[in-house]
Amino acid sequence: MAHDPSRPTRRRLITGAAALAASAALTPLTAAAARKPAPHGGGGGYPPVQWVPASPSNFTAANRPTQYPVNMVVVHVTQETYKDTLRLFQDPGHKAAAHYVVRSADGHLAQCVKERDVAWHAGNWSFNTRSIGIEHEGWIDDPTWFTDVLYERSAQLTAAVCARYRIPVDRAHIIGHVEVPGTDHHDPGEYWDWARYMELVVAASWQHAG
Repeated sequence: MAHDPSRPTRRRLITGAAALAASAALTPLTAAAARKPAPHGGGGGYPPVQWVPASPSNFTAANRPTQYPVNMVVVHVTQETYKDTLRLFQDPGHKAAAHYVVRSADGHLAQCVKERDVAWHAGNWSFNTRSIGIEHEGWIDDPTWFTDVLYERSAQLTAAVCARYRIPVDRAHIIGHVEVPGTDHHDPGEYWDWARYMELVVAASWQHAG
């Protein structure tokens, strides 16, 4: 997504995180719908997620992994706030969405596209069909958005995804958007701590062993 030079300050976002989490203004969902289990279909090991559906105009309905094998996780950075990212994914004119979005301040997870469906997140159809896309709230030029809880919750999610689809937990299968062929994006950027992230994913993967 495009960089917004008028983005709000980090202090402002953190100050408002509690109110944001409680606010129904995040999505048009009712309180009951927000509590409904997310349709990731992953069974045990998935961290709690909130179902915030993207517009059907921003993904392709499918039947993965039967129709397309899933063998990759693509890491993104939103270049928008969490709230605006969800709004864009619900906009039928946006023509893009990821499966998940991780909020910076508290690691809260939204699921916007079912894993069985093909989210339009990588800018490459082949990679879209065989990957799960995870967006992380923040900007690539400001590492303060990459909080401990964001790394930890995202790593739990990635570990669960890898366990479900038997994806090897390595950098050949857990990649950044910048590594997708043909992309003009640079996320997650130079400040994303890949060594730390992969250590967390490996540690979280032990709960799925055996």
